[in-house]
Amino acid sequence: MVTWHATSGRHDLPWQIDRTPYRVWISEIMLQQTQVLTVIPYFERFMQRFPDVFALADASVDEVLHLWTGLGYYARARNMHKAARCVRDEFAGVFPQSFEQLASLPGIGRSTAGAILALALDQRHPILDGNVKRVLTRAFGIEGNPAERAIEQRLWQLADACTPAKGTATYTQAIMDLGATLCTRRRPACVLCPLAARCSARQSGRQHELPTPKPRKARALRRTEQRFMLIAEDDAGAVFLERRPERGIWGGLWCLPEFTSESACLAFVRNHFRIAAPEAPERLGAIGHAFTHFDLEIRPIRFRGCSAAAVMESQQVLWYNARQSAGAARIGLPAPVKELLDGLTTGNF
Repeated sequence: MVTWHATSGRHDLPWQIDRTPYRVWISEIMLQQTQVLTVIPYFERFMQRFPDVFALADASVDEVLHLWTGLGYYARARNMHKAARCVRDEFAGVFPQSFEQLASLPGIGRSTAGAILALALDQRHPILDGNVKRVLTRAFGIEGNPAERAIEQRLWQLADACTPAKGTATYTQAIMDLGATLCTRRRPACVLCPLAARCSARQSGRQHELPTPKPRKARALRRTEQRFMLIAEDDAGAVFLERRPERGIWGGLWCLPEFTSESACLAFVRNHFRIAAPEAPERLGAIGHAFTHFDLEIRPIRFRGCSAAAVMESQQVLWYNARQSAGAARIGLPAPVKELLDGLTTGNF
């Protein structure tokens, strides 16, 4: 597998250049539940703005979320920011080289800690991300759902047994690449795989059955939820935003006020804003956004010439002017809200 990696593996990914614990950490967090091609531009922008842990720790969480906008699973970014501050304050800005200390940081679990130490420092630590689980499950013919505790423990044992004492960084990158490029979830390229001759799943023709999928639940109809979002603009074109709670969808991001009915949206406008020259609200075209378990249909309602009529908690509200790009705040926005605001700026709505 290591020989295969030397000629066929991935060697030019941005985080493979100048492999420091910091850069590997950022890439590993970004790659959780996200494809490599999606991550690359985010990683490059992130490194340009936050070249080291001090730059990340000293930034506001809003700026971190701003550069994360569109990657999803925003708790990753919030934990990353908290971990950076821990490294700055508790370890003088030097990433801990102890597995226990590293794994104690927010958002860094066993596999991520192992990957950082193995890839950046060549320390011998096994990893067990999704790609590695799939390779080991097929190679050793492990049946059962990998999410079950007993199966996961067995896979950790195999991961540990397979990790060499020397050349750990190369081996770790090789098995990750194998799972990402050949031993894929669907249509694995077994004829090209360096483990094909010894792969249990390949020999028994079960590569499409392993890993064992989770038991299927009764399939429910995918639901669609409708929300009304308020676009309240002042005379300068700034839009009123609210910060969402950290828990839940779009946690910690800035969002347009959201309502389950149009009447609730209009009541909010009456109670919170003065409108210089009241006009009928503009009902803009609906925007769709897919979450893991449901679809969201956003119906934007726009009011212009607004000013605040009531005192609001300053830390939780913001007038944001995307048209003034030089002076606009760098904040995290949900992808569909950013799409809406970009549409207003370009005149597409």
